[in-house]
Amino acid sequence: MKIIFVSKKSSKTKSVSLNLFLFFLFAIIFLNSILIIYYVDLKKIGSSNQYIELHDRSLFFGNSAPKHLDVFVNQIGELHTRILQIDAQTERLQSAMKRQIIGKQKLPLLKKVKIKNGQGGPFINENLNIQDVSKALDKLLLKIEEREVMYNKMEAILLKQSVLKETLPTRYPVNVPYSSSSYGWRQDPFLGIRAFHAGLDFSAAHGEPIRATAGGIVVEASRARKYGKFIRIKHGGGLETRYAHASKLFVKKGDIIKKDDLIALVGNTGRSTGPHLHYEIRLNNRSLDPRQYISK
Repeated sequence: MKIIFVSKKSSKTKSVSLNLFLFFLFAIIFLNSILIIYYVDLKKIGSSNQYIELHDRSLFFGNSAPKHLDVFVNQIGELHTRILQIDAQTERLQSAMKRQIIGKQKLPLLKKVKIKNGQGGPFINENLNIQDVSKALDKLLLKIEEREVMYNKMEAILLKQSVLKETLPTRYPVNVPYSSSSYGWRQDPFLGIRAFHAGLDFSAAHGEPIRATAGGIVVEASRARKYGKFIRIKHGGGLETRYAHASKLFVKKGDIIKKDDLIALVGNTGRSTGPHLHYEIRLNNRSLDPRQYISK
């Protein structure tokens, strides 16, 4: 059997065998089916990725959860051991610092946790689940944060008695109190996840004066996506202060300023949820805890 095609532009007829016509028809249907299946699979993958991100991570492990839990348990035990080793090293450093500290300033101490003899770390011979591991991780994070606070205090004591003591930024940048928990690890206000915050946030009113916390030279006065309108001031010896989210800047790159000079006004520019000043102190580009240095 043949199928005959008649063209308006030509008086000649063209014929195609039925088998060839059915082959082409089947090929078109088959290709369309593949494309539909591929599109549906993509939709499933996209929705499953969102599901994993929005729900508990334990769902990701599936039937292999016990195996993954064993890995996490071993890592938690190792971290616990390392913390104990770091604590022992800290005691040796503090013993050396006591002989160098001038005055009556006391070194910060950690609360010692007693461990029974023969105990091989947490989770030995226990039936564990995701919740147990999550709680153990939270405790480890808390211990690390406590040690970070102690190390920041020890570092501040050393810097205040070093050759840099005359250039340390010590005044408040604005005439308002800071948010006491704003330096360190916290919940990011935009992403809702734990993130490190390298400075202090002063919840000041829009237009509040911002003053230099120490004398130095302005190395940058511009605008950035994260900081908004901001200023960087070098104080010598690798020390630097940053003032972000300003509404107006009064200094420019290259200006030499003194402590207490007016440099900007508080604003809400850049990555900000409301009018405030984001203030940082850095040493060789590494953030310091400003709470250990500023005073009224």
